[in-house]
Amino acid sequence: MAGMQLSRIDLNLFVVFDAIYSEGSITAAARQLNLTQPAVSHALGRLRAVFDDPLFERRGQGMAPTPLARSLSAEVRGALQSFARTLQDTPHFDPTATVRRFTIGMRDALESTLLPPLMARVTELAPQVEIAAIRFDRREMESELLAGTLDAAIDILLPVSPAVHHSAFMSDPMVVLARRDHPLVKKELTLERYLAAEHLHVSSRRRGAGLEDQALHRMGLTRRVRLRCQHYAGACRVVSCTDLLATLPLRYARIANEPYANHILALPFAVPALELHLYWHGGGENDGANRWLREQLLAVMQSLGGMSEVTPASASPGEPGLG
Repeated sequence: MAGMQLSRIDLNLFVVFDAIYSEGSITAAARQLNLTQPAVSHALGRLRAVFDDPLFERRGQGMAPTPLARSLSAEVRGALQSFARTLQDTPHFDPTATVRRFTIGMRDALESTLLPPLMARVTELAPQVEIAAIRFDRREMESELLAGTLDAAIDILLPVSPAVHHSAFMSDPMVVLARRDHPLVKKELTLERYLAAEHLHVSSRRRGAGLEDQALHRMGLTRRVRLRCQHYAGACRVVSCTDLLATLPLRYARIANEPYANHILALPFAVPALELHLYWHGGGENDGANRWLREQLLAVMQSLGGMSEVTPASASPGEPGLG
């Protein structure tokens, strides 16, 4: 097989070769490999084509190796054993000693929620580990995870192939922000009053509806969006000095609103919670470093009440609701 590229050969064929050689029988090899006899015979046929040699010839009730098969046996078995040792001896990730940089894709709105507790935890557990939180293109997320330019990503539920694994990460109900002396604060925020007000919509996209707009659309209703902006912090400041209402996820609202003390009010209609997922390359499922990173992210979000359901009708602690 001189000049044949390794990438064009199914390496599982060599596992079959070793089983036939050690067992001296296709039937026994099939039993060892938990395969059917026809499957083993088919694999042997492919090997014969690769080497242009019978490799094994029937002799009595068994299969005898040809001279070429005998010359290959030691190298094949050695290579298989070496590969097995490589899988067993994957270096253990020691966060206390490893120098490592992890790159996590996330929206900038999540940084103020996630990064402070994450860095406090990483600083304590892994003094030489660095974290890079970067913005990413959703269309490129899968390819970046597969290429290793992203170690993990956090975003809404997206269509991905089986090569990318993901799990639920955060669920956050939607609430309404209004300035402290807003005319609606001393009244019940009904659906009618919500629709009568003017609104601010936060989105990194140039256009498109939010969760609240989609929910209203299903009811045949619309609201007037007077301002569209990109950041929750900017939205909170605008709310503090206008009559605009902003509809935000509760956790983001609490953090971005701290300097402004706007009221955090119950949304007067049902809107699905904002749900985020944690994504990683399936090949990193059992990688010690990647597993450690995912564990830290999930631990931090759990400490923040990441998947705990917060009743949308409740105002933020310390903030009065309407009515």
